[in-house]
Amino acid sequence: MDLAYVCEWEKWPKSTHCPSVPLACAWSCRNLIAFTTDLRNDDQDLTRLIHILDTEHPWDVHSISSEHSEAITCLEWDQSGSRLLSADANGQIKCWSMADHLANSWESPVGSLVEGDPIVALSWLHNGVKLALHVEKSGASSFGEKFSRVKFSPSLTLFGGKPMEGWIAVTVSGLVTVSLLKPSGQVLTSTESLCRLRGRVALADIAFTGGGNIVVATADGSSASPVQFYKVCVSVVSEKCRIDTEILPSLFMRCTTDLNRKDKFPAITHLKFLARDMSEQVLLCASSQTSSIVECWSLRKEGLPVNNIFQQISPVVGDKQPMILKWRILSATNDLDRVSAVALPKLPISLTNTDLKVASDTQFYPGLGLALAFHDGSVHIVHRLSLQTMAIFYSSTAPRSMDEPAIKRPRTTGPAVHFKAMQLSWTSLALVGIDNHGKLSMLRISPSMGHTLDVNLALRHLLFLLEYCMVTGYDWWDILLHVQPTMVQSLVERLHEEYTRQKAALQQVLSTRILAMKASLCKLSPCTVTLVCDYHAKLFLIAISSTLKSLLRPHILNTPDKSPGDRLTEICAKITDVDIDKVMINLKTEEFVLDMNTLQALQQLLQWVGDFVLYLLASLPNQGAPLRPGHSFLRDGTSLGMLRELMVVIRIWGLLKPSCLPVYTATSDTQDSMSLLFRLLTKLWICCRDEGPTSEPDEALVDECCLLPSQLLIPSLDWLPISDGLVSRLQPKQPLRLHFGKAPTLPSSTTTLQMDGLIRATGQPKIDHLRRLHLGAHPTEECKACTRCGCVTMLKSPNKTTAVKQWEQRWIKNCLCGGLWRRMPLSCP
Repeated sequence: MDLAYVCEWEKWPKSTHCPSVPLACAWSCRNLIAFTTDLRNDDQDLTRLIHILDTEHPWDVHSISSEHSEAITCLEWDQSGSRLLSADANGQIKCWSMADHLANSWESPVGSLVEGDPIVALSWLHNGVKLALHVEKSGASSFGEKFSRVKFSPSLTLFGGKPMEGWIAVTVSGLVTVSLLKPSGQVLTSTESLCRLRGRVALADIAFTGGGNIVVATADGSSASPVQFYKVCVSVVSEKCRIDTEILPSLFMRCTTDLNRKDKFPAITHLKFLARDMSEQVLLCASSQTSSIVECWSLRKEGLPVNNIFQQISPVVGDKQPMILKWRILSATNDLDRVSAVALPKLPISLTNTDLKVASDTQFYPGLGLALAFHDGSVHIVHRLSLQTMAIFYSSTAPRSMDEPAIKRPRTTGPAVHFKAMQLSWTSLALVGIDNHGKLSMLRISPSMGHTLDVNLALRHLLFLLEYCMVTGYDWWDILLHVQPTMVQSLVERLHEEYTRQKAALQQVLSTRILAMKASLCKLSPCTVTLVCDYHAKLFLIAISSTLKSLLRPHILNTPDKSPGDRLTEICAKITDVDIDKVMINLKTEEFVLDMNTLQALQQLLQWVGDFVLYLLASLPNQGAPLRPGHSFLRDGTSLGMLRELMVVIRIWGLLKPSCLPVYTATSDTQDSMSLLFRLLTKLWICCRDEGPTSEPDEALVDECCLLPSQLLIPSLDWLPISDGLVSRLQPKQPLRLHFGKAPTLPSSTTTLQMDGLIRATGQPKIDHLRRLHLGAHPTEECKACTRCGCVTMLKSPNKTTAVKQWEQRWIKNCLCGGLWRRMPLSCP
């Protein structure tokens, strides 16, 4: 493990950010981190704050005044990573969601309340989706073998089997409360006692079973008391939420039954199920003032021995033997320093074949480890079943300058800085910790867990987790932390190989996600940085092609099963004529008739297509020069074919409304620019299309492309801006020191220097990257930017046309690279 960056609060004279007690922290699958602090004013009044930040821009923190009257005890993200639950010591639960799908704008429209009863455990209801990772099959060709859907029932279903959304919480007085979100927006809430004899619940956790039930574990805080387990069933009866509870087998910690340790660890300080969907395994930590012990327990079904007397009366045969559920201890640690925080892995690794005796190549796999933070400032990653130490990190109490590479723990007097709350990322390759000074630390966790792995095995680990993110849709920022520039080319190639092995239907589903993944990888190496522009251009081209084709309507209803867009693709692939008008004659032009206002509204997108074709053809003679943006398109038959189809569509629409055509600056008034570009594009496409053998462009084509700058003004394309994020600057293993609310002056990475020719100079007009509209040098419209690629677009649409709305709806939740949006200040540079 090593430190990637630290982010801390500036000291203000009138108000002080201080860590809340207790401190809550949560990490979403979109790599958003939420944590709590209190803001103390001059009158010593506390404001309970929830801070939400994106791991790529940790300084750009969004602080919410939560309006919780008491300390916030729990934070929980939902499965999509777009909603957050917060609960406090007064029994109030709030559900936060993104306003306008912006990662730095949040609102709380709904919630629930168990007045005066502090919440000690909180969870969203399970939606029934569980994907198991089979590490031992990471070399398999099919994603279906590596990642299998586990049969798992939702906690509650609506009509038709759709999972019902909601949350469940446990209070300090032994109540369980469930709130259900109805499709109408109403909240159904019900509260029930866990058992008839209610007692104090100091610690609790919640897990789910495959049958749709909920298991709650509780402890009163004393290690001399049993850890109790309850089964909770939720149902809706007559429009009301009903809760049924049942007592399950309980357990006493091993350290309390050991005479030598009976009174050594008086308090249970941590109680956690190993995973939300793993109710059979639980982690317990008992502590004294100076030390702790950790135990891992498993619930197993065992045969009940039958007395010989009853055996003679009715012999037990096969499955008829009575069974009982019993907790058995799997492993326990020796005496440790006092544990201050625990973080559990979210990676659902299937342990069917690995259990305690893990296969040699998965022995140090990060998803098998959980994190323990200690009061001496150290963090240990231990195996989640055997509790054997896999990696250790020592924090430093003294601030170190940037040029000191090693991070070692000096022996100092006084209380050590230690993590009060920790969370592992969704791939377990990163760990965030909030310490007792309110400082946030981001740690890398090596896939090899500190053991020497050959390069191929390290690449296989990273590739496997990238594939997992591709299939699930989770953000892969934490994987990029471990990609060295020398790995990029190999990872991109191997990722593409694995992708092409999948079935055509799955390839189509994942086609845009893999392009976004390749783009983010290519940012990390100076050798591949120009490909970033190409991958984003391909994403944009695919989006334009599918949007424009969707506007085409069959002239007669009840037509054959092929849509006008499919017929367009088929005809353009079949007819290799270089004359655009001859290709156009073969199409049913009545299917292309659109409203004039719609055509005019699409002009900016059509202009981009025209400019891009001209740019590509003009750059053909320079293909042997150092790599330039657009280079990969010159050998990409699929993308060239897509551009050729769009040129035909634009030509037909130009007959209906000439003003929607792309505008070219030509040296001759009589020149038909569209025909010229189509002819050259077709010749280039024929050289590399899928059907025929790939060949080099002939000299005549190259000569004609050389003449293009003398016939048409070549546009300077506005490529995507350089993202101001951290990941490409974290490659040297030297931690960055950052401050909340203050954008850092980061050292330029080698990849940034490579893209200097693509960056817009200061004072040049900015552009809306999705609408292709010029915003001016100092935009007056409110804009939003992508947290990953830096793509900028206006918050509000300037056009009300249906076709434009359809285009904008594609990007309402995410950027074209899949990143989240964040609101930009108007004065942004």
